[in-house]
Amino acid sequence: MPPVQPVKALISMKGHSARVPRKNVKLLAGKPLYFWIVNELLKAKHVSDVSIETDDDEIEAIANDLFPQLRVLRRPEELLGDFVSMNPLIAHHLDHVEGEYFLQTHSTNPLIRAETIDGAVEAFFNDEDHDSLLSVTALHTRLYWPDGRAVNHDPSELIPTQHLPPIYEENSCLYVFSRTSFAATGLRLGEKPMLFPTPPIESVDIDEDHDFAMAEALMRLRLDAQESQN
Repeated sequence: MPPVQPVKALISMKGHSARVPRKNVKLLAGKPLYFWIVNELLKAKHVSDVSIETDDDEIEAIANDLFPQLRVLRRPEELLGDFVSMNPLIAHHLDHVEGEYFLQTHSTNPLIRAETIDGAVEAFFNDEDHDSLLSVTALHTRLYWPDGRAVNHDPSELIPTQHLPPIYEENSCLYVFSRTSFAATGLRLGEKPMLFPTPPIESVDIDEDHDFAMAEALMRLRLDAQESQN
């Protein structure tokens, strides 16, 4: 793996959202939802370029207004709809963006900080044994299979949960990969992905209304803390 290289950030956003209507442009702490992750990507020292791929006029118009330096790609007709997976969208993105190394994230991860983004990029380039990276949340909790069998603990030994070996949950916040690895697999995860734990407080992924409410509360706490420091 070469020394740390600049990566290009990719964000795909569609206008329709079934569970939280129009969530990508819904206001969170006074800004359209996707403002927050784009703002952090632009602050990250290892991100050289940010591009948005969308099917929606309002998303494009807001991007052109708030972030005129961003590249905006329009989604082709064959990739429209709610059931298109992320990998074909990434393939479309890579057809229109030059470079070898990429970071893919979502508007629905508004609490990820630039420092965490940079940490993920550095971890990717500092490890020669992996060809891609995904962010995860470490779970120190007692988990069970549907049939009642314990996954990661012995029910007869109730040790404190903080001492349990962690189980890692893919949290969809960050993916780092190369054009080469994507070409080999057609997937954002290569053959040897690296797990990168992100802080739980940054790892809220908005799927439902209660996720949006939680992210808004956490963002307002962050903004209040920043204002009190100034």
